[in-house]
Amino acid sequence: MNGSILDRPRILVVDDHPSSRTTAVALLSVEGYEVLEAEDGLTALDRVREARPDLILLDVMMPGLDGYEVCRRLKQDEQTRLTPVVFVTALNDRRARLRGIEAGGDDFLSKPFDQLELSARVRSLVSQKRLNEDLDHASKVLFSIARTIESRDPNTGDHCERLVRLGQEFGEFLQLSRSEIRDLQWGGYLHDIGKVGIPDTVLLKTGQLSAEEWQIMQQHVLIGEQICQPLRTMRGVIPIIRHHHERWDGSGYPDGLMGEEIPFLAQVFQLIDIYDALTHERPYKPAFSPQESLDIMLQETDKGWRNPNLMQRFMEFICSQVAVA
Repeated sequence: MNGSILDRPRILVVDDHPSSRTTAVALLSVEGYEVLEAEDGLTALDRVREARPDLILLDVMMPGLDGYEVCRRLKQDEQTRLTPVVFVTALNDRRARLRGIEAGGDDFLSKPFDQLELSARVRSLVSQKRLNEDLDHASKVLFSIARTIESRDPNTGDHCERLVRLGQEFGEFLQLSRSEIRDLQWGGYLHDIGKVGIPDTVLLKTGQLSAEEWQIMQQHVLIGEQICQPLRTMRGVIPIIRHHHERWDGSGYPDGLMGEEIPFLAQVFQLIDIYDALTHERPYKPAFSPQESLDIMLQETDKGWRNPNLMQRFMEFICSQVAVA
């Protein structure tokens, strides 16, 4: 099998009516696509896991799992969330389309098929899917870089992994949206990615930094922002990267933002970042207990460094997680 055949986009046609599948298969095969078939929702989910199609043409009205539920499951699965789903239905009403959008559908086609419309929609979505996969791969490269940076400093241990867990748990406690919780988790990995541009003589120094060295260290948030800026998927994470060292009274860096000028997710992330640092041993300090850590954070809040209302919610969160003496 030559390279051009291997690169042929793969389309999965899901419909409980054999005649409808036959029509779609014929039209798509003429366009050069590799076409697979499934006669119901459960079979479709199995075929997706096995064949990893580039696009799914999905009938709405099917026995058992309808098209909406199939789409919903695919979009909730990390392995298939980027696969475009085109709802194909004879129902051309507004309510059906709204349900499809709510389920995560990417486009709609009506029966009977218009060959030119089918060809244009499929070609566009397959191209978009491959672009999204490239962006997804680029994101994974960034996460690998971030883990490498963390490994440069043996004193931080599993700091990033703990921040990912804390970000999810505190985000759920605050009832943040799914995308906001994801941004907090990604921030756990990427908040210090800019340290890749900080010399080891500064980054790994165990003693107090000089004024000049401290200025160099502060650049890591700007370097991190520049690294992640080109990726659209990082749009929600960039404010965390740039602003997680700002302070409520404006005495932080890099921009000296005050109060609500500081992006909310950066405020949320800052609390979990500080708490994790306090509760784990570092060369310059012992590991403090949860209560000691909260006391220190409250003292900093009294100085004007933290959002007092958010700090109160964080205390409630920690007390719900551990027994604070």
